[in-house]
Amino acid sequence: MSDRHRVVVVGAGFGGLNATKALARADVDVTLINSTTHHLFQPLLYQVATGILSEGEIAPPVREIVKRQENVEVLLGQVTGIDVGKRTISANAPGGIDYQLPYDSLVVAAGASQSYFGNDHFAQHAPGMKSVDDALELRGRIFGAFEMAEIETDPAAIGRWLTFVVVGAGPTGVEMAGQIAELAHRTLPGQYRRIDPRQARVLLVDAVDTVLPTFGGRLSAQALRQLAKLGVEAKLGAKVVGVDEGGITVELAQGRERIDAATKIWAAGVAASPLARTLAEATGAEADRAGRIMVRPDCTVPGHPEIFVVGDMMSLDRLPGVAQVAIQTGRYAAATIRARVDGKPAPGPFAYHDKGSMATISRFSAVASTGKLQFTGFVGWLMWLAVHLMYLVGFKNRMSTVGHWFVSFLGRGRSERVTTTQQVVAREAIRHLGLLDTSIPAPEPSPVPASRP
Repeated sequence: MSDRHRVVVVGAGFGGLNATKALARADVDVTLINSTTHHLFQPLLYQVATGILSEGEIAPPVREIVKRQENVEVLLGQVTGIDVGKRTISANAPGGIDYQLPYDSLVVAAGASQSYFGNDHFAQHAPGMKSVDDALELRGRIFGAFEMAEIETDPAAIGRWLTFVVVGAGPTGVEMAGQIAELAHRTLPGQYRRIDPRQARVLLVDAVDTVLPTFGGRLSAQALRQLAKLGVEAKLGAKVVGVDEGGITVELAQGRERIDAATKIWAAGVAASPLARTLAEATGAEADRAGRIMVRPDCTVPGHPEIFVVGDMMSLDRLPGVAQVAIQTGRYAAATIRARVDGKPAPGPFAYHDKGSMATISRFSAVASTGKLQFTGFVGWLMWLAVHLMYLVGFKNRMSTVGHWFVSFLGRGRSERVTTTQQVVAREAIRHLGLLDTSIPAPEPSPVPASRP
């Protein structure tokens, strides 16, 4: 059995994967444990949900990524406990297989989950977008809404099916709303006989008074103007106080307002992975309001220099929950471990290098800021393309992504529109909600009625 320094990395997101890869030439044995078999490029999940990309292009297998790194083994599992005294973690794999892993250094990079700000029951009717499963479910709901509107006869019900509400005016919400609007106004017209997809209503709702609030006034205003050109209604200063099967309720300065909508998407708020609470209880570490572990300047847990917390799970100097923070803290943790193993001085406190922010509004239009420079329109969009291609893992994925972007942005198609009947709201559930005219009989055996001749 090897007596080399044992490093356990929890999570194969941006933080965990970059920490693992940065240890490629270190005199250590690395075990990478992840709850799924893939690395997820979360910034492009909305393109899976709207039919531009396939899930495989943004979720390459972890084993394929690290197959040439001989000092790494990959294990599937969910961490269930941490024993800081014995320096072991407990994990559970699908099928009920429990196992333990010893560590000399532990890098915790389990990421974040969706936050509903104490209203977790909203999730049933307004899914978030944090996983491949989330994106595929939303794809089914979005494209399924147009299908159900096509077979409806009641104008009010058609209106509900053709109303899409995106909650959250940050980058994810803005990008999602823009793509649904492009889908309705550019891709789908002419493909239906009883409805006009251009009549779809897309609303972007947030309690703040501007879109992309962290981008600054000029870029926020430009994004708002571009959204308006696409037909997206920005309902700002509107706090969501209710979500149910048929719509949402928002609270405005003048009172409450009901918005009937069959499709609701939650893109507001994040919370640290539940593993953060487990780690806090095991180490006595403090957590902030979002559940993130408050770490020392070297990204370690106070009192436990062998435990690093990186990315969305850590709280340090109000750093934003973006990919660059995860990438840089993951690499920093690896550099510190290498220095310790080699008997060299550890690097100084972690220093974040802000490489800017960007969000795409529609094809050929994005906003981007880097340092004091700000870009909008086509130039911003080209920057967005280049950056996202650069950080996608794998040459094959980059090439296929470019192909799908060519189809969607230069043409009108969406290469990945396939959904299953299980991904579209079940007809019996729709009938129960009163959203579908039950005078139209459901043909057998398919649960999705065919269009009329």
